Amino acid sequence: MEKELINLDHIYKSYDGQLILDDLSLVIHENEFVTLLGPSGCGKTTTLRIIGGFETPDKGRVIFDGQDITALAPNKRQLNTVFQKYALFTHMDIADNIAFGLRIKNKSDQYIKDKISYALKLVNLDGYEHRMPDSLSGGQQQRIAIARAIVNEPKVLLLDEPLGALDLKLRQDMQYELIRLKRELGITFIYVTHDQEEALTMSDHIVVMNQGYIQQEGTPEAIYNEPENAFVADFIGDSNIISATMVKDELVRILGTEFPCVDKGFGVEKPVDVVIRPEDVKLVKRGEGKIPGVVSHIIFKGVHYEMEVQAGGFEWLVHSTKESPAGTEVDIDVDPFDIQVMNRPASEDEQALGVVDDV
Repeated sequence: MEKELINLDHIYKSYDGQLILDDLSLVIHENEFVTLLGPSGCGKTTTLRIIGGFETPDKGRVIFDGQDITALAPNKRQLNTVFQKYALFTHMDIADNIAFGLRIKNKSDQYIKDKISYALKLVNLDGYEHRMPDSLSGGQQQRIAIARAIVNEPKVLLLDEPLGALDLKLRQDMQYELIRLKRELGITFIYVTHDQEEALTMSDHIVVMNQGYIQQEGTPEAIYNEPENAFVADFIGDSNIISATMVKDELVRILGTEFPCVDKGFGVEKPVDVVIRPEDVKLVKRGEGKIPGVVSHIIFKGVHYEMEVQAGGFEWLVHSTKESPAGTEVDIDVDPFDIQVMNRPASEDEQALGVVDDV
């Protein structure tokens, strides 16, 4: 584990009396690619702006490399920000755009020239020094914005939905570019997005947020395979989220049928939620599974078929490489390791918090 670089210590932030961040605490380590992920209004951009110094928390501290920087101006912090809108100077050529921050720091002309050349090579735009921003594509402009940020040698690069304005293919290409840059530069990336696939593709560490709270944080694999509550399960990829009853350790009742599982410690005959990913639902011949059902819809998605199956009074979403035409009678089955049991929130407040009962 790399050393701790940023510590958000019990951060509160309100706008016009509305609480946006409610006692948020988060630790970010050196050389991580951390993504703040969540729906609009969840507080992710506010969190990024507090790290960058563009907003001041009502309460709490921002610790950077062991120093309290809560009141420090943005230009005094060892970080740079890349925004969705690029914010390039349209009256300057690419070289002058990249050199802007270096000239403010009174760097020598040779130093600036070397840095421009280095940055353009890094973002695969070598030779673009004398082009104007409006002659570049959206992806090229975004790469220039990144080049302008990295020439200042920040310890942290903040990226606020920087790919949101790009088309799908270009966005995917830029995702790989950012992964490569992070690896080559060896700096910490903090990335804001509402795109789950983007977060899963790029991140070392994902922080899922909702209503000003951190719902869950961890590796992409842990977030996807072991969601801690229904919000995370529903927000990260497709899910079948079903009310169930924990009969006892390693046995859960789903839609009236008992399934072996691997979860323990939830109590006896306790209401729970279960999440089952569509790719983990098995469609087997009638009589060979646990819950009888009928395929109601099917769509070919390229790499798999997406099916809706009515079974046990629930509409199951199923992904499979095998086609089962609409009207086919099937049984539903699920392996024990593919059933994720979660505590059911007792209230809407608990649901927002991601709170679970002690077990």
